[in-house]
Amino acid sequence: MTETTTGGTARTPEIRLASGVIETLRQDLFTDAFTYRPLPLVETPGRFVRRLPEVIRRHAPWRQYAAVGALAFFVLVFTSTTHSPYIGETGRFAIGLIAAVPVLMTLVRPVAAWWAAVAMTLVLAVVGGGPDWPWSPGAFLSYLVVMVLVTLRTGPRVAAWMWTLTLALGFTMSVLLGNGYGTGLPQMAVTSAFALAIASSVQIRRSAKAEVSAQQEVTAVERDKRTLLEERTTIARELHDVVAHHMSVVAIQAEAAPYRVKNPPPELEAAFVTIRENAVAALTELRRVLGVVRSADYEAPDAPQPTLASLDGLLANVREAGLSVEKTVTGAVRELPQGVELSAYRIIQEALSNTLRHAPGATASVEVSYVLGGLGIRVVNGAATGDVRPSPGAGHGITGMRERVAMLEGEMTAGDTAAGGYEVAVFIPVRNRTEPVAESGSGGGSGSPSQKETGAA
Repeated sequence: MTETTTGGTARTPEIRLASGVIETLRQDLFTDAFTYRPLPLVETPGRFVRRLPEVIRRHAPWRQYAAVGALAFFVLVFTSTTHSPYIGETGRFAIGLIAAVPVLMTLVRPVAAWWAAVAMTLVLAVVGGGPDWPWSPGAFLSYLVVMVLVTLRTGPRVAAWMWTLTLALGFTMSVLLGNGYGTGLPQMAVTSAFALAIASSVQIRRSAKAEVSAQQEVTAVERDKRTLLEERTTIARELHDVVAHHMSVVAIQAEAAPYRVKNPPPELEAAFVTIRENAVAALTELRRVLGVVRSADYEAPDAPQPTLASLDGLLANVREAGLSVEKTVTGAVRELPQGVELSAYRIIQEALSNTLRHAPGATASVEVSYVLGGLGIRVVNGAATGDVRPSPGAGHGITGMRERVAMLEGEMTAGDTAAGGYEVAVFIPVRNRTEPVAESGSGGGSGSPSQKETGAA
């Protein structure tokens, strides 16, 4: 009985390792070697650049291009002046230009620039020769500069391949084509090893720094999203009691309404029964919604949600904490919807908390204005007189205020004052009971027309 196998002979680990190495070499130095990859501009100015005149700072993003251009010019001059004296001035300039071209190519095609440097080495070795064949002094400098620049743009793995192939190139040319000349291979091997090691460490550090910066940006975005969701969840929990109270009143009145009319018609009784059933169903759904947004450590409040009538108690508490605050009420005080009063109370509470946290020793004033068509709130604090300690708040209080105002289709501004303090100004529209309710999406929500945020108090 003969057993046959299909699919070819299994490769040994040594063959797989060799294939992987060859594939890596092909990807790094052969695949898309001539792809156009321009050096990106430097958008972030450094500390030294910020001190330069405006005319120079305008061109600061091109400073890496200018540095490479200066290196190429230096290579051109150095190669032209150090090459064989038996070549005419025009020939030496042409040789210097040949040596400078690979340096300039690193700006747009880094891998192709190294291959151009290899070709430059062969050309200059044939044209000029010299005691340290195959690298004349100019070719040595140009080749070394190109490898360093390519490493800074690609990475240590490409640097390792360039160094290995450089040794192979130098050894092959020295043995086969040396013609009795001395070889510059040892000098190239040692010098390039140190130069590429330094360039690789710089590139690794730069890549790690860029990765950390990108991760920090992602973390900051995620933190802002999480903060926004937490604020909206808090608002939803607080408004649950307000909405549940109104729905309970609707259910109770719908149940009691038929008894207030003598001999009500059956249609009216059926309508009130339907109203009560819908109100009870809405209450049940509200409880389910609250269960979704309730955190594990959430505790139901044991007291009614605060309103503007509770404002004096809040001011007394912050005065005990060391904040000197005054309250001013203008306009005809009237009862407002519970959601408006709760949000107004929370906005004032958060603004005063920010003053305690970020402006120790300052004084504050609270203005509540009952105006036609709405409620105005203004909280202003003076400049801090004590030591301001770092706070981990990161402006989350402003985010919560903004969400409450947006929910009520209001307007809010927050920013520094000319006296060095901080001001939060809010207007919350309040419709009359006879006014029709606007269609959803007609105005408010997160797109309220005038919301500004310039910092935290």
